[in-house]
Amino acid sequence: MKAHRKQSLYMAFLLHRLSGLGLALFLPFHFYVLGLALKGNAALDRFLHWSELPLVKFAEFGLVFLLALHFFGGLRLLALENLPWSNRQKNYAAVALAAAFFVACGYLLRAI
Repeated sequence: MKAHRKQSLYMAFLLHRLSGLGLALFLPFHFYVLGLALKGNAALDRFLHWSELPLVKFAEFGLVFLLALHFFGGLRLLALENLPWSNRQKNYAAVALAAAFFVACGYLLRAI
């Protein structure tokens, strides 16, 4: 393993990149569900009934976590590019991860 890949900021970069990929993979499913709403109430109601399952709620937690992780990782990246370099950059990465986790947990607690 290369030395730069052991640093925490590389992990922050990797999490940001993977969360963006996960969100991009979710988009076709999201568009499919929006299409169900256009087909009529019955198709959308079947999907909404399915979405009440506990496994789906947990998957929604994962989705919200990815979204929050990508959002806060993007803020960290903006800080990295626009603020002078300091050793606090690692702290920004840790705060981004913690904030994403708390936002996703808040969503999960509200959903169940």
